Amino acid sequence: MTVKTDKSEVQSTWDGVVADWSADKETFAMPWGKLMMWIFLLGDTFIFGVFLIGYMAARMAAVEPWPDTEAIFTMTMFGHEFPLLLIAIMTFILITSSGTMAMAVNYGYRGDKRKAVMFMGLTALFGATFLGMQVFEWYQLIVHYDIRPWGNPHGASQFGAVFFMITGFHGMHVLGGVILLIVMARRVHRGLYDKKGYAVVEITGLYWHFVDLVWVFIFAFFYLL
Repeated sequence: MTVKTDKSEVQSTWDGVVADWSADKETFAMPWGKLMMWIFLLGDTFIFGVFLIGYMAARMAAVEPWPDTEAIFTMTMFGHEFPLLLIAIMTFILITSSGTMAMAVNYGYRGDKRKAVMFMGLTALFGATFLGMQVFEWYQLIVHYDIRPWGNPHGASQFGAVFFMITGFHGMHVLGGVILLIVMARRVHRGLYDKKGYAVVEITGLYWHFVDLVWVFIFAFFYLL
């Protein structure tokens, strides 16, 4: 049995396809900025994934014992030592900043510009606090424990190299996020997105949530394992 297709019908279908493409039809209503942020975060996920896999490979290949994190990352207060206390506070601050960022996005879509800016500023403050504590952590490791990227007197020499590389790379992301939050909060406050809408707050939030999520993996790999 042969099915004959009318030439006019084929032409009409083809014209419809051309019309759809030329009209820039969207399957999903997603702003270009949001799509580009997702693509950037996907690439960054591969980079952090490779770093963490490399860390585990270096740790398993180390001939000397891996340093005891509870002994190195210890904070002394009131004459008592508290293992991982500083790291726990840093993690709490960063996770809390995800909550304030979510509030900023929520108020942004409600059109409450003042509260959106306030929570973006609070998120940036949490991020800056995290960075300050990370600088203190590095100071402790370098000055008091003599750990360097090229050496470690407390065990495997690879520890310093992978620790400073991965936590430093993450710290650069946090610093970039703090700057991004400040810039976007100022732009929202000045009313540059009053007509366009506040999707830019959500795009900024995507980046910040990614930074927080990466820290959870770093916390688990470096400090708990």
